Amino acid sequence: MSKIKRRAWLKSIGAFSVAAGLPGTVYAETLVKPYRVKESFSETDILVVGGGTAGTIAAIQAGRTGSHTTLIESGSQLGGCTTTGGVSFPGIFHAWGEQIIGGIGWELVLDAVELNGDQLPDFSKTPKSHWKHQVAVNPALYAMLAEEKCLEAGVDIRYYESPTSVKFDNGKWLVESIGKGVKTLIAAKQLIDCTGNALITSMAGYKVLREKETQPGSLIYSMGGYDFNQLDLSKIPNRYHRALRQNMLRSKIRKTGENTFVPYGYVYVNGADSTTSETHTIANQKGRQSLLELIRELRELPGCENIRITSMKTETAVRETFRIEGLYKITKQDYVSGRVHDDSLSYSFYPVDLHREGKSIYQEFLKPNLVASIPLRALIPKKSENFLVAGRCLCSDRLANSALRVQASCMGMGQAAAIAASISIQEGVTPAKIAPSLVKKRLEEYGAIIPN
Repeated sequence: MSKIKRRAWLKSIGAFSVAAGLPGTVYAETLVKPYRVKESFSETDILVVGGGTAGTIAAIQAGRTGSHTTLIESGSQLGGCTTTGGVSFPGIFHAWGEQIIGGIGWELVLDAVELNGDQLPDFSKTPKSHWKHQVAVNPALYAMLAEEKCLEAGVDIRYYESPTSVKFDNGKWLVESIGKGVKTLIAAKQLIDCTGNALITSMAGYKVLREKETQPGSLIYSMGGYDFNQLDLSKIPNRYHRALRQNMLRSKIRKTGENTFVPYGYVYVNGADSTTSETHTIANQKGRQSLLELIRELRELPGCENIRITSMKTETAVRETFRIEGLYKITKQDYVSGRVHDDSLSYSFYPVDLHREGKSIYQEFLKPNLVASIPLRALIPKKSENFLVAGRCLCSDRLANSALRVQASCMGMGQAAAIAASISIQEGVTPAKIAPSLVKKRLEEYGAIIPN
């Protein structure tokens, strides 16, 4: 071997020996092509948009009927106000000593209560205050159980996605959905809008309405670092008393039972609107800035110098945005009089509860033994086909809506809408043409309680 060849050969051996000892050589980096948005097409029987209070129950119920069900949720978990929003005390399922809302929503609440080792209130007694029959749940458990029940029912959950177009073509709904790295066209036989904002209803071309003024939202938080019982309230302005008092009560370990009232700290977010990403961003920013300002102010007060934030929800909980123009509008008089319609499919029990920025909450309570009901027509937009809504965006006037928007009522709507959608597919007619008696019978088979 010549000196030149031998030198080159030894050099190559040395290079190999050194390289073999370097980390990452075996798992060498490789170049990949730039990511392209994955485009696909899918078909489903029932498409539910919005995985909040109503949408979660609607999806589970639709799946359990045997319908191929798809659920689109723009966030990362199910549950809406109960989980992401922090209102983890859904109510109210009982009235005047009797249960008035059952079915899948109640099943989910019971499972969360049992798995957390909690106890239920004595519902046979009528409390002096309605909130004593609210059932507190562990929001983390609730979210996981909701997802588990959806998956067991065969629901295709699509997180981090939002519809960008909705149109009705040849008897099917075509919904284009965009998410992280994906773009999907979904063809559905039935469409259920559970956004809470009637966004899909509006995108589909149906009329929606709202007042110029809406109820403020709430950003929920907790704080520590002070003892309310040791504060000299005479030295603290009155406007801070409620926040300091409510938050300290919340700091105790909360369980269900007779002590079902869930004190919590919150700041109002005036004009909170979660309809679009832009308005939702503004609502969350305003909530966090208001809370930051509050904490800075509180730390200037005697006895509050060490206050600190211990938790804060990721989103502002929204009370009111848009409502559909439906086949029937539930009025405040309908609500407080306990009117029952031929097509009433679910109950609702909560006082008229209108929150107002800078003012006291306006409340009007139902008289003894009266319970409101929700007709199917209030869940169907005018001039629509194979389209339903469930949740706070149902057709109602503002005062009735302030009571109908609570979780238990929305759960009942979600289950009713899903049953109506599944029957529509089986019968080959739009929901407005289904015999209410058929929907009621099917709902009872799944444990729902029907108004009479």
